[in-house]
Amino acid sequence: MPPVAAARPRLVVAGAWAAFAVLLGLFPVVFTNPTVTTIGVFTLVYMTAAVAWNSFAGYSGYVALGHAVFFGTGAYTMALVSTHWNFAAGYTMFALVPAGGVVAALMAIPFGLIALRTRRHTFVVITIAVFFVVQLLAFNLGFTQGSSGVQVPTPTWGATQYNNSFYYVTLGVLAFALAISAAIRRSRFGLQLLAIRDDEDRARGLGVKVQRVKLLSFMVSAVPVGMVGAIYAFFIGQIFPQFAFDPLFDVTVALMAFFGGLGTLSGPLLGALVLEPIQQYLTLQYSVGSVYLVIYGALFLLVILVMPRGIVPTLAERVAARRERTQAARLVGEDPGVPPVVDVGSPVGASR
Repeated sequence: MPPVAAARPRLVVAGAWAAFAVLLGLFPVVFTNPTVTTIGVFTLVYMTAAVAWNSFAGYSGYVALGHAVFFGTGAYTMALVSTHWNFAAGYTMFALVPAGGVVAALMAIPFGLIALRTRRHTFVVITIAVFFVVQLLAFNLGFTQGSSGVQVPTPTWGATQYNNSFYYVTLGVLAFALAISAAIRRSRFGLQLLAIRDDEDRARGLGVKVQRVKLLSFMVSAVPVGMVGAIYAFFIGQIFPQFAFDPLFDVTVALMAFFGGLGTLSGPLLGALVLEPIQQYLTLQYSVGSVYLVIYGALFLLVILVMPRGIVPTLAERVAARRERTQAARLVGEDPGVPPVVDVGSPVGASR
């Protein structure tokens, strides 16, 4: 393939990412309705969580259903620190967002040391068990104030300024999560994760420090999730254990990654961009908040039947296959848009 033709798909991809970034940046400028920008904030929260979750589960092959532990840890870090240290209700509280990520990463160490001793399906069960243990602790520990919840200092900004401030901070965290995921994918560390995903025993035999790599990836994936958990607590203004540590969070994030394409950079973004606005819209339109779960299930079944690898990998394969057919047709001097002429009067294999 000529160098110019080889560089063309890269330019298209780079242009698509640039256009996507511009659209996200201009969203609150174009749509000023507070309800719409609220949906935008929640969508960015789930986009970030899905990208971070995929940077571990998608690359290592270990499907985790316990990242709500990191989300809730970040939320409680924001709530408790801002309350006990008497933070002023304003922009200074955003300084606690990185702290939520750091505490979540520290939380991932004992969590990972327990769960990552197991393999695949057992790992999924262990993550669920650890999640419910942590949720139970949040209900019963004194400093979390149990089911009474924790009140977070609320800024006195106007509706537009309030949503836009959270929107752009969350957008920054999303960019951070994407940078981490892209760096992992292109690094030696990412190759080690992919080797573990393909064959863990063989990767160990080739010298990969399997436990260390898995634990480090688990910790790295916890950081953005803890950061958006802190943003969520500040945005809502009050948190409770059942919402900070919500099992539906894990299911939703995993579904978003599978829906868009597990192990890809853009797949979790697409999954969250499609599913979260649908969930928010249905919650606003109908009093029954679980309607969106039926929609989620139907969409997931549709993707499994039509595009079992997710939207992004399936579309990429189809585009690549069509490009190869087009190039092959050009090499033999045919027009790819015109079907070849077949002499039906002389079928192949007919006797003379």
